[in-house]
Amino acid sequence: MNAIPAPDLPVAVIGAGPVGLAAAARLVERGLRPAVFEKGARVGAAILDWGHVRVFSPWDYNVDEAARALLADHGSAAPEGEYLPTGEEIVRDYLEPLSRVPAIAEGLRLGAEVTGITRLGRDLMSNDGRADAPFVVRYRDAAGEQRMLARAVIDASGTWSKPNPMGVDGLPVPGEVEASDLIAYGIPDVAGADREAYAGKRVLIVGSGHSAINVALALLELQAKAPNTEILWALRRNRIEKLLGGGLNDQLPERGALGLAAKEAIVAGRLRMLAPFAAERIERRGERLTVEATLGGMPVTQEVDRIVVATGFRPDFSFLREVRIALDPAVEAPPALAPLIDPNFHSCGTVPPHGIDELSHPEPGIVIVGSKSYGRAPTFLMATGYEQARSVVAEIAGDLVAAREVRLVLPETGVCSAPAAVSASSCCGGPAPAGADACCVADAVAKEKGQAGCGCSENSAAPVASSACCQSAA
Repeated sequence: MNAIPAPDLPVAVIGAGPVGLAAAARLVERGLRPAVFEKGARVGAAILDWGHVRVFSPWDYNVDEAARALLADHGSAAPEGEYLPTGEEIVRDYLEPLSRVPAIAEGLRLGAEVTGITRLGRDLMSNDGRADAPFVVRYRDAAGEQRMLARAVIDASGTWSKPNPMGVDGLPVPGEVEASDLIAYGIPDVAGADREAYAGKRVLIVGSGHSAINVALALLELQAKAPNTEILWALRRNRIEKLLGGGLNDQLPERGALGLAAKEAIVAGRLRMLAPFAAERIERRGERLTVEATLGGMPVTQEVDRIVVATGFRPDFSFLREVRIALDPAVEAPPALAPLIDPNFHSCGTVPPHGIDELSHPEPGIVIVGSKSYGRAPTFLMATGYEQARSVVAEIAGDLVAAREVRLVLPETGVCSAPAAVSASSCCGGPAPAGADACCVADAVAKEKGQAGCGCSENSAAPVASSACCQSAA
């Protein structure tokens, strides 16, 4: 990437969320000029959609170090400490002050939606002079269609705008689109701004991740004030132990607390679990919905007033059609990153730190970072995106050594999500390097840093009959 021509051109950053602005701060740190495109009217627009939610990582994990230094240089102190901010506080107290730093503000374009990226004068199939041609960023703003040349492109646009549908097959359930005004995606503010739509209603939540847990707990809060509120919680796969989070084993206590609170509500009977649940059709009947489904393989029908689909998100690659990117066919992440994050194989919650080598594509000069780099894989931490941005920008600046350094240690989730029988090659990022006194990659990395290890091998090895590398994986 350091060989990209036209060094006087800016580096285009798509998305003004935490990772996009961290990339901009890293570019400024390196003496490079960022041009940041944000389709929302404010920085952090996607975060503001769930601004009412308190994140499970403290400020110390949520602020990029280059951004912190840049703010300090301009007389502003970035938030720090163990406080757990809401999404709205992240935007107000961190992203907006960062966006006003002159070196970032002068290249920030709000209300600018990127519609296409290509090489100047060349389509996807053109080889001649491709590596010497700058990128063209096409975007749409209030004035209409625009374009800008860039020396490199960092796509930090995220996945929030592309929620997964309700169907277990990855497609919308028949009738889902037609009933869209009674279906919410992501994390609606059910106990706050959207309270009237849910109070006293029968609500079906579909999903098993932290978004679904947040919605369920908010509905329980609403139920305490509006006792007629009924909560049905449907898991498309019967993985209740995964849903409940790491509990006391999770090194991010708030994340573990979500699972513990959900478990208490289930035991108390304040909500009804449906698993494994597969919706097959939705029929609208006035202001109610009839959901035809299977529960444990048997046909069932549920009458509900509202549905919240919290089944994760998927990346939008539509504006990258004219550049050469490579994607794992299942995860839709870069091929070198996919094995580290694929929930079908990656048993332990920790993802080994990674950077430019795992994020590179066949097209030099374009990289996807942030949650979008994970494709359809879940559980992305902002700190992971900051490390990605640091590595990628170092590569663009020509600092190949720094680009390949590891400067991040992520907290353990306390959860292993793979099926009971997994191969040793899938535990915590793969087998340990030859000769290492470790059970897996994560264990080796931790021990290299002088730590006790990843936690998999601290107590005991895997059962004798198991194909796993440790009890956590088994």
